[in-house]
This record gives sequence, structure tokens and C-alpha cells, in this order.
Amino acid sequence: MPKNRKLTRNQVVDRIMSVIKHLPEAVKELPEDFKTRSYWEGVFKNGEPAERIMEVLRELPAFTYMVPKNPSRKSWIKVFEKHMGLRQVPEMLRKISAYARFTPVKRKRIKYWRDAFGKGEAIQRVRPVESDEYIHNPHRGTTTFQRFQGEAVYPSFITGDTFGPVTFPSKGKIKDNIGFIPRTTLTYCRWPWAWLEPEKRKYRWDIIDNTLKAAREAGQTVQLRFQPYTENWGVISKTSRVNLPAWYWETGAARIEKSRFTAIEPDHNDPLYLKHFGEFIKAFGKRYDGHPDIESVDVAYGGYWGEGGGNCLPRTANKLVDIYLKSFKKTQLILLIGTLQDISKTTVKAKKALGFRADCIGDLSLGNSPDVPSHLSWNHTFDCYPKCIEEGGVKEAWKTAPVVMESCGNVATWVANGYDFDTIIREGYKYHTSVFMPKNVFYPEKVREKLIEFDKKIGYRYAVRQVLMPIEVKNGTGFNIETFIDNVGAAPIYRPYKLALRFTQGKKIKIVKFKKDIRTWLPGHNWFKENLIFSKGFKKGEVKVALGIIDDKNLPKVWFAIKGKTDKDWHPLTSMDVV
Repeated sequence: MPKNRKLTRNQVVDRIMSVIKHLPEAVKELPEDFKTRSYWEGVFKNGEPAERIMEVLRELPAFTYMVPKNPSRKSWIKVFEKHMGLRQVPEMLRKISAYARFTPVKRKRIKYWRDAFGKGEAIQRVRPVESDEYIHNPHRGTTTFQRFQGEAVYPSFITGDTFGPVTFPSKGKIKDNIGFIPRTTLTYCRWPWAWLEPEKRKYRWDIIDNTLKAAREAGQTVQLRFQPYTENWGVISKTSRVNLPAWYWETGAARIEKSRFTAIEPDHNDPLYLKHFGEFIKAFGKRYDGHPDIESVDVAYGGYWGEGGGNCLPRTANKLVDIYLKSFKKTQLILLIGTLQDISKTTVKAKKALGFRADCIGDLSLGNSPDVPSHLSWNHTFDCYPKCIEEGGVKEAWKTAPVVMESCGNVATWVANGYDFDTIIREGYKYHTSVFMPKNVFYPEKVREKLIEFDKKIGYRYAVRQVLMPIEVKNGTGFNIETFIDNVGAAPIYRPYKLALRFTQGKKIKIVKFKKDIRTWLPGHNWFKENLIFSKGFKKGEVKVALGIIDDKNLPKVWFAIKGKTDKDWHPLTSMDVV
């Protein structure tokens, strides 16, 4: 396509006058003043409207690369001859004039909110301005790792994967995370089974209780994992090199020598493993299922860190998953992507909505082998995730349960490895990520803004495009309301909160809930219409209307991406007149 050369204002007027001069039959029906240069010079002095249409005319094909080199009647006819022909010329000139001369209607001074509308108007359209600010909404976003909101990041890029917090900060003002997302509502913590059940049926629930308390005081909920075992660095004893409860070995449980990660591992298919680790899962579920401070629990049933399944046969894996499912009927469960191959598709689909955790987002490994080009090395991004998700039957899981992405290494090591951040972020959106866990390592400055933007858009993010509702309403009557919510995030919300209106008149407050299930708001446009009942008891006159997403105690839990201050965490929307 030819590159248009932008014209000056005088050149635009020259082109208009040339058309008028050489095509008199096309402009004969136009007012006489349209045919004068002074008219067009005056029209284009009408401020912003004139400047807007001038920007169009400066690049108009007919006035730039299509303009005749030697203007004549014949050459101008050639410019316009296809399709509409010369009929388009007068219409074009009328439109240019109308755009340039546009004058907004003068509105009367508004003394009372109702004055903004004509006396005959029955409905109002409310169109809040979208905000681009960071919103510390729950159940989504970036998590801290083994630490809490406001605590220091790791001093280097080496992280403590093995165990979660055992000492806890005292309650205080919630601080920002330096070099990190400023306000995260999630933390992720995990401990070896041996730490939580050091003696059979003698549990260290104090570790979990203190973690939940510290998170709550920091404005967070906790994603949890209890790891069957990890390597116990620094311990010489062969049976202690793997961090399993010492008492477990005393039961005579079978073991595997020379395993991949440690000197010794349990045989997961031994009935004693199913019995004892299964009993721990049941005990944990009995105490904590449905706890409001627990965001989710990982279904970690076997393998090093609980991530690989160990030597679990499918029948063993399914039995362990069933124990999780029966023990956690309220708390969201997250299945690890590395164990999908152990679980039958029917198990995943038939039980309950399981989210999944991928523990190596960002892996774009560049090999250093003489046999394989570095950019064609195996990595999780291209070789693991798409295959595991497709073959594991969880491609559509994001629609009903959260997708959690844990970094491969961390952001600092991504930079050190020279990974392409645009590719990593693109894949994060493609998998409809709700939660990103980068292991509490600082973000190097060169990539920080990209990851802050990434954090804004993962999970749900709701912009209110329009609410259409009556201007006037009677006590105790129903009224129709049309709502257009745009989920500009990557996933829905998975909690059964309710959309609601709050009506306020003086000290009188009434809350009316919508029937709409907000969990169906997938990314993109979400429009729905409902009939709500306006509560009785309001006096004649103005009632203020606010919008919110609330829990079962009628407390706002989720904030919209709307500019303007909230009122007790509700979004002021408009007013209605009680008649």
C-alpha cells in the first residue's frame, strides 16, 4: 500500500477547490457558499471537531497518492469513477462540512441529579470509566512463596523449595513487597510430611495454624502442599537422606534404592504407603477442609516434592487422589501437571472440578550441546505443557477451576538464561493462568513492568462497560436491568460470590442480589438481563445506587476495574428517583 504523504491545511483546501472547479455537475446541488474557498477556510477554524476531520483529510487517498498530477475534469472523474462514481462527491463534501462544524448541544445546569435527563426519559445508561490500576483482588495474581505479604524477598535467586515458614512475623501494618508485586492476596507454602507428622498421629498443626494466622493478618489466603518427601540435605544416615517420617521406615515399609533424586525413596505401591500417607491426608482434611484462610490444597500424592508421582502405578495414584477428593469436599484442590499421566481421564472428570498446577512456566531452556541446536532443545514450554494438558484431559479445566503456574527457576534466572519474556507471558495467557508463583525472588528492573502488567491480567479482571436501568422506580416493584461486564482478564473467578446493588437513602440501606452466577463470566463480553425487586420503605426522592461483588455476609470481596473511589468497598454507580 502506498505511503500517504500528510498534507497541510492549505493543501487540503486546494484539493477541495480543485474537485469543485473540475466537477461542477457533481456539486451543483450544494449551497453556493460550499463552492468558495473562504467557506472551507472558515469551517476548518472550528477548533477540535475541525482538527479531527482535518487529520482524516490530510491522508485521504483522493487527496494524496490518488490525486491527479494534472487536475482536469477527466482526471478527477477517473479518481471517483469506480462503484459510486461522482455521486459520492457531494456526499463527501457535506460530511466534511458537518464534521468540521459540529457543535455540542448546550446542556442546562444540573442542580439535581435527575436534571441530567429529559422529562420524558425512562432509562439511564451508566458507563463507568475503566481503570488500568493494579487491583489486589482475591484468588488471583502473583503469590509470595514460603513468606508473607511485605516480608523480604530471598536475598539471592536461590530459593527454599523444601519447607515453608516455621517462624512467623508479628502482626503489623501491611507493607509493600520491595521489587515485587505491591499487594498480593495469596501466599504459597509447603512442608515435608515428616515436619507435619514427626510421630505417628502426633501432628504439628501449630505450623499450619500459625501460617494461616500470619497470612490472614497480611491480607492473604494460603495455597498449601504437604510433600510426601524431599531430600534432607546434610544428614548422613542413608534412610534419613530422604525427608520421610522416621517412624514410617520403622513400620517395615518397602523402599527403592538409587532413585532419581535421592539415595532412597519409598515404594509408593506398598500398601503401607497408601495406609499411612492416606491417613495423614484424611487427618489434614478433617481439620482444615473448608477453612476460609486456605485458598487451595495441592493433590501431591507421591514423588520427590510430591510432583512426579514416584513409582505410583495408576491404580495407586487413583486411590490416593480419591482420598484427597473425599477429604476435601469444600476446599479447592489443585492437581500437579506432572502427575496427570498417572490419573485416568474419567477420574479427573467424574469427581470434582480439579484445577492444575504447572511447576515450570518460563522454561525455554537453551541447550549447550554439540549435537542439537540450542534453540531446539527440549523444554517444558513446547514439549511438556501442551502435550500433558491435551493428553491429561484438562484442556477445558480452566473454565471451572484455577490454573496455577509456578516458575521454572525464577524471574531472575530467566533473565540470566536470556529467555524471551514475551513468549513466557504469551503462554501464561494462553493457559488462562489465574495464579503465578515466582518463588519470592526479586524482579530485575528490565522486566518488572512486563510482569506487573502480566499480573494485572491473569485471573479475572472485570470492567463494567454499561448498566442500563430505570431513572425512576416505585417501592416494592420490579425493574429490568441490563448489565454488560467485560472480563479483560485471562480466566473466570471460581468462588460463588454474588453480584449485587446497594441502595442507600440517608441511613437506610438495602442490598439486592442478582441471580447471575459470576463464575460463568469467561474472558470477553458477558451481557445479561434480570428483573430485580426494589425494596420497600424508601421515601420519595433520590436513592443512591452502588455496585459490588459480595460474599454470603453481604461484604464486598471483589473490586471492578473502575476509576473513582469506592464507598465502603462498594462502587458508586448512579442514582434512582423513588416515585
